[in-house]
Amino acid sequence: MNRKLLALCLLPFLILGCANSLTSDISIETEANPKVDFKGYKTYSWIGTAAIVNDPEGRWAPPAFDADAEITFLINRELHARGMVETQVDPDMLVFYGAGIDMQSMEIKIDPNTDLEQMVNVPKGALTVLLIDAASELAIWGGAAIAEVKQDPDLEVIRKRLAYAIEKMFARLPE
Repeated sequence: MNRKLLALCLLPFLILGCANSLTSDISIETEANPKVDFKGYKTYSWIGTAAIVNDPEGRWAPPAFDADAEITFLINRELHARGMVETQVDPDMLVFYGAGIDMQSMEIKIDPNTDLEQMVNVPKGALTVLLIDAASELAIWGGAAIAEVKQDPDLEVIRKRLAYAIEKMFARLPE
């Protein structure tokens, strides 16, 4: 597997983002294998998902929210918009995503009143998507969205932020 792509996909689980309005805190990184002709990929199959959630108080997601279904739907939508078809038989490409949430993440910030450093709780989250050539089993594209996690968010806010992140990520998928 391409080490740069692997590092890009694992990095968000170790170091995660910043925040402001609805989407201004979401940063997107992608990396594509420059030797790959993406026009040759017409079919795909899912090989899995992974989630790492550190939210003991249940502050991140509303009870009725199925993040896995939402993320899968959004990625499928982006791939279908590029003319790709999901199949279980002999796909050209394999799709994987991972998500990480840490509601107890701490960060050092400067207190503006005292100019002293202090530790504050800044919930963090990341979503990574990896596309793999089915024949060679080598990563051909990776994308990562990194953001500060909103506490007790509205269901619609979560959907909009996920849609924004995935759309921006896939906008960088080579044609």
